[in-house]
Amino acid sequence: MKKLLRGAFVIGRRDFAATVLSKTFLFFLLGPLFPLLFGAAFGGIGASVANSREKPVVAVVASEADFERLKVSRDRFADAIDDQHVLRFLRFEPAGDASAQETALLASRSPPVEAVVTGLPDKPHLAGPVAPDGSTARQLRLILADAEGTYASPNLVVSHTDSSSAAESKDQATTGQIAQTALFFLTLLLSTMLLSQLVEEKSNKIIEVVAAAVPIESLFVGKLFAMLAASVLGLIVWTAAGAGVIASLKAGGLASLPPPAVGWPTFLALIIIYFAMNYLLLGALFLTIGAQASTVREVQTLSMPVTFGQVLIFGFGATAIGAPNSGLALAAAAFPLSSPLTMVARAAEDPGLWPHVAAIGWQALWVALILRIGATLFRKTVLKSGPRRAWWRLRRA
Repeated sequence: MKKLLRGAFVIGRRDFAATVLSKTFLFFLLGPLFPLLFGAAFGGIGASVANSREKPVVAVVASEADFERLKVSRDRFADAIDDQHVLRFLRFEPAGDASAQETALLASRSPPVEAVVTGLPDKPHLAGPVAPDGSTARQLRLILADAEGTYASPNLVVSHTDSSSAAESKDQATTGQIAQTALFFLTLLLSTMLLSQLVEEKSNKIIEVVAAAVPIESLFVGKLFAMLAASVLGLIVWTAAGAGVIASLKAGGLASLPPPAVGWPTFLALIIIYFAMNYLLLGALFLTIGAQASTVREVQTLSMPVTFGQVLIFGFGATAIGAPNSGLALAAAAFPLSSPLTMVARAAEDPGLWPHVAAIGWQALWVALILRIGATLFRKTVLKSGPRRAWWRLRRA
């Protein structure tokens, strides 16, 4: 074991220095500009899922009789226009301090509350992050005026607040979607670099010289962690550069952006951790594929199914956006290949930290398993040469 770790460290140090100190590392740092362009196009995968999240409602603090008259008027508008574009109401019984109840309802997350209506039937009052002439206020005025003269005055008083749970939930879902998409494309871009590097060393017979000095398993683990270290370095550079651009364009820097549920420092740390897990899972797979190929054409043929599979996994992980506790989201968090993407989205929307501790431990277990299997296959195939046999004729080594 000591010899294995020493050999892995030597290979990792060699590959890391060769990568970071090369002239092409600058172009490597500029690489994410290209997947970001594609990310805008493929972002619709997560957007379609985000649209299916729990829709916000307008909380109505009123008696059952007053609320029923309001609901009848609302249903008439829904039949005439479109139910999807008409306000959704949810009744709450008046209780205690009206101001405290209003504040508590605006902070509610299940379901997310867009605004709160009080004072029915005589003095209707709307509170929330809505404008007096906005769509929510205009719809409510029409619904009140249409309520068959039940309400004494359709004049609606609007009190603007800074935020509500509905607006905050939407912003956090957007943050999770952006982080998930960036994580997917960065991992896919960086892990494929292992393939070209391995094929080049195989064609130049360099890998045979290195394999004579260290165990093959050390070669596999060292290469994987060297590229991970270089990729994390690039990720830190990109994050720092992005934060600098945001700070120069917007007052307050990251604090001016919609904050994730766990807070920016924890969220950025989790992004780096989940990037490492996602990279190790996918990089071990690509490195194992590269051991089976001897030409660039073979690499492209073998990696194509894995790339398309990653797109499907990305779509599976996107089910967590807007609904982190749904059955599909929990299944995506349990599936090892989609777990890092799913948990990044969860960190943006759910403030709980214990699910991340459990998820990181679960992913680390699968990383160790895949590294074990990948190193075994790598050892059996990387040094083989000569005519190949059909897979059904291969004998056990």
